[in-house]
Amino acid sequence: MNKRHKILVVDDEKHIRMLYQDELETDGYLVATSDGSEPILAVITREKPELVILDIRIEPNTSGLDLLQEIRANEATKELPVILSTAYDSFQYDLKSIAADCYVVKSVDLSELKVKIKSLLKAK
Repeated sequence: MNKRHKILVVDDEKHIRMLYQDELETDGYLVATSDGSEPILAVITREKPELVILDIRIEPNTSGLDLLQEIRANEATKELPVILSTAYDSFQYDLKSIAADCYVVKSVDLSELKVKIKSLLKAK
């Protein structure tokens, strides 16, 4: 039996978390979710994901790019694959975004996201 990979979805929008969770669980992944209100390193320590999907803008005042920097600055999580997820494509010009493994623009069609997940997990 194949190992089920665990993915952490961090997004302040409940409908996005539910969409990603439903779709990814249907594809056989284990999925944990966070609305971004809990410190990211605490969530990662508890959930032990193999990949993180991280929203760029987490309301009211959290930046996904800052959370990404926390992940990369921590010795235990610096190699954890991270996919940035956003409704905007302009963030890619922010230098903080280069620490991500890749990014996707949010859509109800998750085919691009699923391809990137498979690629990153295969590379691990």
